[in-house]
Amino acid sequence: MDDIVKQAMAKWPNVPHCYGWLGLDARGNWYMRDDAAQACGTLSSGNPGAKGSLLKHEKLIDFIQRNYGCDEAGQWYFQNGPQRVYVELEATPWVWRVNDQGQVHTHDGRQAVYQRCVMDEHGWLYLQTSLGFGLVHTQDVAQAANQVEAGEWTVEDTLRAELPRHYHYVTSPQALTAHKA
Repeated sequence: MDDIVKQAMAKWPNVPHCYGWLGLDARGNWYMRDDAAQACGTLSSGNPGAKGSLLKHEKLIDFIQRNYGCDEAGQWYFQNGPQRVYVELEATPWVWRVNDQGQVHTHDGRQAVYQRCVMDEHGWLYLQTSLGFGLVHTQDVAQAANQVEAGEWTVEDTLRAELPRHYHYVTSPQALTAHKA
């Protein structure tokens, strides 16, 4: 976490959390979700317009990714100075990139160590790694398949609906908060 963020948190400790305004899609792209996008449903709903506006500003994306974390309830967030901005996930908190040698990196470039591979009933491939749980990027499924064929990775079957509970993450903190209210 950036020092400037830590300083802002200490200076203003009681800033309310923000829900619904930031999303991470299944390809590792960040989206700003305004009122109109939120009205279309959750990021994972697949509804047209629900994703919002793709963030393209590299320095903003880097700032988000440096200050991306998870709370004890499995809700992922971006610590924006003193304000915690909870992230709507289209799929998982991480999107894995896999290279030809089978090395795994997060959507923001951090190296991770493979631990486990699972596939859901729709054919989506996920990895548990030293950094956590995430979806294999669609462009890297062939590299992941090579690891399976070479006997480096073993695929276990799972149900998509069980993933958040089993791997302890929340796809929609906003929906969870609304449910508690």
